[in-house]
Amino acid sequence: MKKCLSKLLFAIALLPVAVSCSTTKVLQEGQKRLQRNEVIVLNPHPDFSASSVSTYIRQTPNSSFFGLNPFLSIYNWSDNQDKGLKGLFKKIGEPPVIYEESSVSISERSIESRLEYLGWFNSKVESEVVETGDKLVSVRYYITLGQRYRISDIVYEVPEGLEFSQDFLADTKSSTLHVGDYLSEEALLSEVNRSVDVLKNKGYFSIDRGDYSFEADTLRSDGTLSLKYKVQATGAPLCKVHIGQVNISYPEDLKFNESVLKGMNLIKPGDIYNETAISNTYSRFSALKVFNRVNIDRKQVADDVLDCDISLSNSKLQGFKADFEVSTNSTGLMGISPQLTVYHKNLFGGGEWLNVGFNGNFQFRLDDNVHSNEAGTSISLSFPKFLGLSYDHFKGASVPRTELNLAFNYQSRPEYTRNMLSASIGYTGNVNKKFSYLVYPVQLSYVRLFDLNSDFAQKLDRNPFMKYTYQSHCDLGLGFNLSYSTSADVIPKSSYWTIRFNGDISGNLISLFKGMLKTNEAGEKVIFGAPYSQYMRAQFSVARAIRFGNEDKQSIAVRLLGGYGFAYCNSTVLPYEKQFYCGGASSMRGWQARALGPGYSKLDETFSIPSQTGDLKLEADLEYRFPMFWMVEGALFAEVGNVWKKKEIDLGALAADWGFGIRVNMDFLLLRLDMGLRLRDPSLENKWLDPLTALRTRGFGIHFGVGYPF
Repeated sequence: MKKCLSKLLFAIALLPVAVSCSTTKVLQEGQKRLQRNEVIVLNPHPDFSASSVSTYIRQTPNSSFFGLNPFLSIYNWSDNQDKGLKGLFKKIGEPPVIYEESSVSISERSIESRLEYLGWFNSKVESEVVETGDKLVSVRYYITLGQRYRISDIVYEVPEGLEFSQDFLADTKSSTLHVGDYLSEEALLSEVNRSVDVLKNKGYFSIDRGDYSFEADTLRSDGTLSLKYKVQATGAPLCKVHIGQVNISYPEDLKFNESVLKGMNLIKPGDIYNETAISNTYSRFSALKVFNRVNIDRKQVADDVLDCDISLSNSKLQGFKADFEVSTNSTGLMGISPQLTVYHKNLFGGGEWLNVGFNGNFQFRLDDNVHSNEAGTSISLSFPKFLGLSYDHFKGASVPRTELNLAFNYQSRPEYTRNMLSASIGYTGNVNKKFSYLVYPVQLSYVRLFDLNSDFAQKLDRNPFMKYTYQSHCDLGLGFNLSYSTSADVIPKSSYWTIRFNGDISGNLISLFKGMLKTNEAGEKVIFGAPYSQYMRAQFSVARAIRFGNEDKQSIAVRLLGGYGFAYCNSTVLPYEKQFYCGGASSMRGWQARALGPGYSKLDETFSIPSQTGDLKLEADLEYRFPMFWMVEGALFAEVGNVWKKKEIDLGALAADWGFGIRVNMDFLLLRLDMGLRLRDPSLENKWLDPLTALRTRGFGIHFGVGYPF
């Protein structure tokens, strides 16, 4: 990591010089660098975009950053040498894309084929190579769009007298091909795929895409055609099949409860063959995470009978995961957050997951004794079923899991010491691999504060709001976390949406029995010697990342986030652990965690470690991500947001920051180092800060994290 970081810092120092240097220095005699590709449509049409064919150009030029190629210039300093300082330049830099004449003709044919596929028949593509500088060329691809044909009528041809024919014709009302549509191979293929999927779910195991064919007469002068849609068996007869024998096998050395496998299995003897049932069974067995490989072998033993053999191979059942975050700011306050989780994926032989976690958060300054220590442990046990309901209630690809959680957290701060014991029962699952949910019908926590610093205790007595915030309390309620994401990758490689919504409702159940509870001096009902909390809280965020540029290696990511909570009846304020905060590795990176707000507030010196929170949070984030060299990526970001107390909401108190970061992207893991500079600090008299002022007045934060911030 240190080696990568030193290379990056060295490269950044050289960028101003590199920008002005040659990008063709290492080219041999007769070689030229491809500077640009252009796609020009000679007869533009509103239904056609040049971007739909640009990816079919064989050669793409070097990546650029705002039109500049600094890392290409650095590569040229190497003189193609592999050793010494020049070898370092070669590793850091990006080699030039050398123009290949043969690639142009290949690209022409690829574009023409793509146009034919999209329904622009007899299109023409010609190219022009333009010298744009010394040893620099650009290639222009000129497209003349061909003719398109509308479908005037559709005639179906299927075998007569078969049950298949009735099922097929009944499904044509759902066809994606319609009279009046433009004909294209893309549309035909889409319809074939849809029809095959429908018929396989109706029992026609042998139906195949090769059984479909189309005939079209394009010789009409009016630009229309008659489409003949034909289905004819090319292999086994087109008849429905039923499931015969179903066998499930797994390694003998793996102890596993077969009743779980039978419950998860949707392939039942005697049922009509259904492709979705096969796919969902595969997903269910894979989701257990006990089996490294799931294979479902289908064998047709008669015209109308199909046997299924499900073979499972076990995976590594035990292991651990580690996470680590570091942050600091200009005041010298360091924050270190390690996390270790030990897991077992088959604790009782039925796909039960056990997770035992250890986490900490340690904040300190090297030049004094100020410190805050937080440590916790948790245990979670997850069962592969919805306790209380049988597997028969769930027919999809996912079966909800039941989670039992127990956790203990200890926090020692200069102002107080706090213990928190929590327990919950919940259900988790996903739908269509994009939507996931986590619902806790019961979540209980008991928070006890003690060893209050005398000065801190006196300030609490003078401030009722703070006093209610920092007191022992009991919390019993329900919670939920809903998430939608168009990418399942740990490190997304394409454009994606992410939407999250979570909330908590607490205290209402206990309030039904408040007549049986004791009342303390403040008039609060207490349980286990502490007042119970009664509140509602919700947070919503939506993030969008758009990939663009050469090979989609650059992206713009945007996030909008809002949260609000309020206390009522037995409580006057939200519990401290449920209040919102800004700052840290993934939020308002110009500030350390809990160092911003609420509103116009200055940093409360009552706390040696930042502890600024609020009832309302608003934040917007913008980040530009771009490749640099090797596995290293860069980022520029800007953020605006703050937290507020519910009676002090004023959008004039919005804070703003900007910054830059570097990331090492290893596909399965992304390490991130960001530096945020305050642009607008609402707690200052002169709220706007230039970069030098921010640095001089300690208005910045440095954060190390894992994964993208959003």
